Amino acid sequence: MSQAFLGIATCVLIFSSLLCLDRIGRGPTAPDRAIAIDTLGTIMIGFCCIMALWPTPTDSPSASPFMDYYMTVAIAWAVISFIGSLALAKYLEGRCYDA
Repeated sequence: MSQAFLGIATCVLIFSSLLCLDRIGRGPTAPDRAIAIDTLGTIMIGFCCIMALWPTPTDSPSASPFMDYYMTVAIAWAVISFIGSLALAKYLEGRCYDA
């Protein structure tokens, strides 16, 4: 993958994360903050995927040697983010976690 493309994608993700942090800080309601936190988690998964594709200086045409590690972190982060979103949605709805 082109380093220029990965650099541009990283800049876009950084800008998006700054917008999410702003929404978390200034969000007028709890659901706005919850959506911003969930979006920030998705952006972090994007960062993990970009880091997995980022070539190292001694890299052959293959991907980064840490590709498996970053992709595992991205999958685990996605599962935890999904469970957290469900729990927060139930809490904001006012229901108990058991039902």
